[in-house]
Amino acid sequence: MSPNQTLKLFTLEEANASLPLVRAITNDLAGLSEVVFERQRRLATISAGRELDGDSDPYTEELVYEQAELERQTSRLHELIDELRALGAEPKNGPDGRIDLVDFPAEKEGRVVYLCWRLGEPSVEHWHEIDTGFNDRQSVADLVVEQVAEGPA
Repeated sequence: MSPNQTLKLFTLEEANASLPLVRAITNDLAGLSEVVFERQRRLATISAGRELDGDSDPYTEELVYEQAELERQTSRLHELIDELRALGAEPKNGPDGRIDLVDFPAEKEGRVVYLCWRLGEPSVEHWHEIDTGFNDRQSVADLVVEQVAEGPA
């Protein structure tokens, strides 16, 4: 975010309303992140198995191809991440390493927290503090009760 931009804060309703688009982007992002991580592992294996014998290296062609594909896929991965960020959402790595979590900045008791959604969940059902993550998610029912208790300003 540039210094001139302000942080978009979502209500639970706004976060849920954005899910059709967020879900489509995140589905692509999760699949591609898995492919990119696997390609990175494959490149590391190929590199480790290379002989330092110059022209007789049987891995050179495969290595060049894998590196070019990795660059192309990484570029697309960053485009998808930028699409989510342009919406005001923040993509995150899930417990299995794929990028399949999305945090939506929100407000709770005057501080910024994250509404947290994971690919496969029907709606935004969790939140967590900004300095915690997936393992510390709490039910959004707490936020809804708080918003109802506060009532209209």
